[in-house]
Amino acid sequence: MTILFDPIHIGELDLANRIVMAPLTRNRAAPRQVPSELAVEYYRQRASAGLIITEASQVCPEGQGYIDTPGIYSAEQVAGWRRVTDAVHAEGGRIVVQLWHVGRISHVSLQPNGQLPVSSTARRAETKTFTRDGFVPVSSPRALRTDEIPSIVASYRDAARSAIDAGFDGVEVHGANGYLIEQFLRDSINDRNDPYGGPIANRVRLLFEVMQAVAGAIGGGRTGLRLSPVTPANDAGPDSDPQALFEHAVAQLAPLRLAFIEVVEGQTAGARDFAPFDYAALRRRFAGAWMVNNGYQRQMAMEVVASGAADLVSFGRPFIGNPDLVRRLRENAPLAALDPGTLYGGGAKGYIDYPTLDEHALA
Repeated sequence: MTILFDPIHIGELDLANRIVMAPLTRNRAAPRQVPSELAVEYYRQRASAGLIITEASQVCPEGQGYIDTPGIYSAEQVAGWRRVTDAVHAEGGRIVVQLWHVGRISHVSLQPNGQLPVSSTARRAETKTFTRDGFVPVSSPRALRTDEIPSIVASYRDAARSAIDAGFDGVEVHGANGYLIEQFLRDSINDRNDPYGGPIANRVRLLFEVMQAVAGAIGGGRTGLRLSPVTPANDAGPDSDPQALFEHAVAQLAPLRLAFIEVVEGQTAGARDFAPFDYAALRRRFAGAWMVNNGYQRQMAMEVVASGAADLVSFGRPFIGNPDLVRRLRENAPLAALDPGTLYGGGAKGYIDYPTLDEHALA
């Protein structure tokens, strides 16, 4: 039952334990979507995680969907991230950046020159995003032309190279939660009639091309992927056959020899039994490390790894209020609650001021 705290080798990465910090959007990368000195301290404090997956970071200006989220495409952003990775590595940690394009989950105020967001479709999502004016409905998108898609793929490839320049140990491609890649995957969203729409093989095409480009640029052993087969996040309606869709997708990725796949089980940050899905069948189609996410508590995490059903467990919100979460889980110590009022935007409060067990004892 203690395997959760044992080292593991995944792809080209050696991790001190199997507890992963999941990607968590915090909206503090200002100005110019550059990680701040606060971010350096925030991630340094959490370096005891076996692996840190950073907050989602847009691969190009058009990929931004929320205010003050970091990018990984400009020289200034790369330099900002280098300060983060240096701090995490100095503490003995490992860190990868999550590569992100939000697609239609955006607002014209966040887009270059106020242009429309892009997607697989021209249909607007029934959801909101976070702007200077607070939470507002997302804007209507335009459907990408077929001849524009190679530039999207290139943005991911270039961002992966920038990630290595920034000192990251690898990347995780965000293929989940109703963002661009999933807008192509699900037939509830994708209404295209070109080679990227229609049957499963076509709808998986963008995902495969992105993963092929990223793995080709930095190596499959430094590349991971996040999937969420049934989540309704960001108005992602259910696919007509999610089991067939995601089994096909994972099987197609086999030749790339990816380091890991992280799977959000059920509804993101919600019910784990939101919709039926055979995650074990999905795992059988993947030879790399299998990471599970969504609502895992200490006992659940220990059991799922000890049973062999997963190799790693990623924790999201528990890492916000508990920078020393690994120690707290190992010692079965109480977990501190997070402050919901400081999750998105702001400064140090609710970001780098949560005490560790030792600091709490001295208070």
